[in-house]
Amino acid sequence: MVLDTVPAAKGQIAAGRFVLRPVRASDAGLIAHHAGDRRVAEATQNIPHPFPPGAAEAYVARAITHERPGSVWVMDGTATGLSEVLGVISLKPMEAAKGKGGQSEVAYWVAPAFWNTGIASETVRALIAANPLQDCTYFAEVFQDNPGSARVLTNAGFQYLGDAEAFSVARNARVPTWTYVRKLG
Repeated sequence: MVLDTVPAAKGQIAAGRFVLRPVRASDAGLIAHHAGDRRVAEATQNIPHPFPPGAAEAYVARAITHERPGSVWVMDGTATGLSEVLGVISLKPMEAAKGKGGQSEVAYWVAPAFWNTGIASETVRALIAANPLQDCTYFAEVFQDNPGSARVLTNAGFQYLGDAEAFSVARNARVPTWTYVRKLG
């Protein structure tokens, strides 16, 4: 039986057909598999391609021991018959302006098998609703050749802020980006 929504356990965020849960050591294999896909790597700033051996284990170890627990989550669909790792979403705390509250940068990737299924949209909306770090502002940046991710952000209430560029490790180049902001609460 497939459920329409999955309830979240302690430390998890309900996201409709799946949950966002803390990263665990057993995720390394599927993270390596999905992040090793050139399409995933080239849609991110920090994932190299080819994906080096041991990189997933190192990433998982950093996520588990992160100085701000609860800032990296796996999209886990096992409760509804989907994959254990659909993708990853993270919040990278930014230096906040004095008296303005917390700010974080949202970054995510979804495994190509789940592109165009609403997974990214459900993930971003669930993270905004939960606001686990109690931020007042989220920022996000997408490469201009990835309009699908831009739609995910605008559909979640992010506002276009401007054009910029960022270095892509997988592409070994600076790539034009669109930057977005979302005020919370």
